[in-house]
Amino acid sequence: MNMNTIRQEDFIQSVADAFQFISYYHPVDYIRSLHEAYEREESPAAKDAMAQILVNSRMAAEGQRPICQDTGICIAFLRIGMNVRWDATMTPADMVNEAVRRAYTDEDNPLRASIVADPDGKRVNTKDNTPAVTHIELVPGDTVEVIVAAKGGGSENKSKFTMLLPSDNIVDWVLSMVPTMGADWCPPGILSLGIGGTPEKAMLLAKWGMMDPINFHQLKARGPSNRAEELRLELFEKVNALGIGAQGLGGLSTVLDVKVSDYPTHAASKPVALLPNCAATRHARFKLDGSGPAHLEPPSAADWPKLTLDFGTSRRIDLDSVTREQVAMLKAGDRLLLSGKLLTGRDAAHKRLTDMLARGEQLPVDFSNRFIYYVGPVDPVRDEVVGPAGPTTASRMDKFTEPMLAKTGLLGMIGKSERGAIAIEAIKKHGAVYCVAVGGAAYLVSKAVRSAKVVAFPELGMEAVYEFEVKDMPVTVAVDSRGDALHKSGPAEWRGKIGKIPVVTA
Repeated sequence: MNMNTIRQEDFIQSVADAFQFISYYHPVDYIRSLHEAYEREESPAAKDAMAQILVNSRMAAEGQRPICQDTGICIAFLRIGMNVRWDATMTPADMVNEAVRRAYTDEDNPLRASIVADPDGKRVNTKDNTPAVTHIELVPGDTVEVIVAAKGGGSENKSKFTMLLPSDNIVDWVLSMVPTMGADWCPPGILSLGIGGTPEKAMLLAKWGMMDPINFHQLKARGPSNRAEELRLELFEKVNALGIGAQGLGGLSTVLDVKVSDYPTHAASKPVALLPNCAATRHARFKLDGSGPAHLEPPSAADWPKLTLDFGTSRRIDLDSVTREQVAMLKAGDRLLLSGKLLTGRDAAHKRLTDMLARGEQLPVDFSNRFIYYVGPVDPVRDEVVGPAGPTTASRMDKFTEPMLAKTGLLGMIGKSERGAIAIEAIKKHGAVYCVAVGGAAYLVSKAVRSAKVVAFPELGMEAVYEFEVKDMPVTVAVDSRGDALHKSGPAEWRGKIGKIPVVTA
């Protein structure tokens, strides 16, 4: 009987290295699949979004800086061989937490700490992204297999679960859910289903399944061999026929793969979990056999396509002199390059600002005729003025939009994905504009920022209000001053062009 001994330091350093690795390297299968989708794409807006994600991916790898500013909640799946021995004083879960602490406070590539304790109370940031969520399984053998993942809030927040009746149709349920998920999960990505077991088992099946390589084309070439593979083929075609497209702008590719994992369940039940994986696909796996720490092989420079971004049709906007009359001329779908001074703020800042407005207090910043960017950037290193600074989900700011537009003179907003009806109505009422930057292109966007300073609420950390000086920051008008919304018109147009299935509207 073989009995390998795993040293505590080897395990911790391997896991820490893996979380650093996945912060700036996409899996090669994702790069290739996204490039294939880019080559097939016929929607100009979606094609541009995918080009930005691919260029950002290469830049992040070269700079060894995060693909996305949301560096995620840390997840570890451990398959521990029953013959393994440990040279350790810490439990496996504690070792994972120490690895996360080490990875997220790395001086060369600090990662954004997004984890808050007391989740329904004070929601205090733990400062080092701990604790991780660790799942442990004992298996035959004398090695430890580790899968690590960093899941961003935008995709995690769109997780779905249901208890279907045994006779209910899973495809119908998925097609009713995906349009309600909007673009917050930053498509194109992967949808993973877990079917069977119990509610928590179905969720774990789905989470584990999305760690598998993208292999849809191989499945399509050989054909299905079981019900799970039949579902993969059917759902891939029908979800893409929804026309949601990259970043929800309308197009041919919403998903690059669909994963389906199943498990026996009670005769009266059919639990189904649906989890999305976003454009910042971050996961890696390795094995430890007692011979030392793991080594993860970086992608080759040849794995990225040679793409250049074309902004030839973009209109330049000077944020320092922009007027309401200029904003009124913009139309949904217009591509812009923004230059000048840009304020930032997200959930916590908006709550404080609107509370101050309600009390009649003077705000610490003048928002009149300004644009605000919904972002929580990564801390800068070396000569950076700001770390990766991609957009956060704009709909979380919807309830603050009316008071901000009505009482501050704010003119424009920038975020990712669609706005809800209440925000669109406020934008139309006040003659404002909402633009989108590409989610999953945080490092690329950060290169447009020439200076950054905190101008309010420094105690909020990454949620403080900054003033950025930007040069040619690429955005697209998503809601214009007439209330026309690209996230409605784009998918509707491409759904009509694909024309395969009826759609349940969100």
